[in-house]
Amino acid sequence: MKNICFYFQIHQPHRLKRYRFFNIGSDHYYYDDFANEDFIQRVAEVSFIPANRLMLDMIREYNGKFKVSFSISGIALDQMEIYAPEVIDGFKELADTGCVEFLSETQGHSLASLIDPEGFKKQVKEHDDKIESLFGQRPKVFRNTELIYSDDIASLVHEMGFKGMLTPGAKRTLGWKSPNYVYQSAVEPKLKLLMRNPKFSDDISSRFSSYSWNEYPLTADKFINWIAATPKEEQTINLFMNYETLGNFQKKSSGIFDFMRVLPRFAAEKNIGFATASEVLEKLKPVDKISSMHPISWVSEEKDISSWMGNTLQQEAFHKLYEIAERVSMSQSRRILQDWIYLQSSDHFYYMGTKEALPFSPYPSPYEAFNTYMNVLTDFKERVDSEFPSSIDNEELNSLLTTIHNQADEIDRLNDKIGKLETKLKPSDKPKAKVTDKPKEIPVKDKDIKAEEAVKPIKEKKTAK
Repeated sequence: MKNICFYFQIHQPHRLKRYRFFNIGSDHYYYDDFANEDFIQRVAEVSFIPANRLMLDMIREYNGKFKVSFSISGIALDQMEIYAPEVIDGFKELADTGCVEFLSETQGHSLASLIDPEGFKKQVKEHDDKIESLFGQRPKVFRNTELIYSDDIASLVHEMGFKGMLTPGAKRTLGWKSPNYVYQSAVEPKLKLLMRNPKFSDDISSRFSSYSWNEYPLTADKFINWIAATPKEEQTINLFMNYETLGNFQKKSSGIFDFMRVLPRFAAEKNIGFATASEVLEKLKPVDKISSMHPISWVSEEKDISSWMGNTLQQEAFHKLYEIAERVSMSQSRRILQDWIYLQSSDHFYYMGTKEALPFSPYPSPYEAFNTYMNVLTDFKERVDSEFPSSIDNEELNSLLTTIHNQADEIDRLNDKIGKLETKLKPSDKPKAKVTDKPKEIPVKDKDIKAEEAVKPIKEKKTAK
């Protein structure tokens, strides 16, 4: 039986305000709260809220046979909690159905997997803790920022204990192979891989409302017939796309919600089901190994990382940011650590791209994006340097901080030990005076003798005078 694996990605960066050179050193708040609030609320109204309602209706209407997976960045969750809490409530309601899976990713939707392995692992754990606290699920399948994948990243993901990972399904990696199978990593055979089906995914996310497309209009029965026509051996059709496809990229007037609503009905007629990413990985065995020595992604024709690292502006900003990664990791400042996560968002580097038009950029040009980001980064670096003396190198500083933390832990341990001992020592355990312990009475005669001996030196002194 074929299964459709729907996966939706949700992310919104913290857009930076107009931050000039003269702000450096005096203004430590970098974000355009008005723009961020306006965008989140607008997208929530036209996309997230009605899409969540649609998903819930479909799950109920088809008695739990419709299933879906989500990957939501920590930055997006932070903003939705502040500006659109009803979206979070909708996801909680979906989680309660048992038909929705939440995937793992980095907290800041960052590119840390390309350069900072320890920081990458830390972000993933932070994100998964947040998912578990909000939705009661601990993610089992990993989805990297922009579906970026390589052999090195596969090793990191396997080390963190994930059983599977989502990948772009790029031709440069797959070659003649079909994306409609489960594969395994060539370097970590126990890590299973789910490949995005580029054609079917883009038919919905990019071409659905395009009048110039020769298959327009796309109807649910036509789409399901295409899937049913794939070879019988191909058991999973992985449809990976942005959640904003529903209502924002493809407007409600295009019929996208109606298309999704009836999709399960036509699928059932062709004996096609729906499954979460974990269910697909549990049901199907890998048919081959996949290797990618260089990072691939789901963006642009090249399906590489040039959208974020393709020019000197992006590379300069990227390396300037991560050259302070080790020092930031030693910080105890909550504000610095929060800004560090927000400044790693891949969007900041994407806005500096020059090879193609950037429809989602808030800047008039890539150079404006670069200047703003570098001004912010300069101020941020000064804050990091002010926390610890810049004359001390990272290795020495790390050693000193480790010693201090160890001493603090030892003090805490000893204090706990003292507290436990004091608790065990109850008042009833303390020795009490007994009647039999009173000093013996001195006979009167002995008393007189002792008294006489006590005053004798005084009398002798007076006689001498």
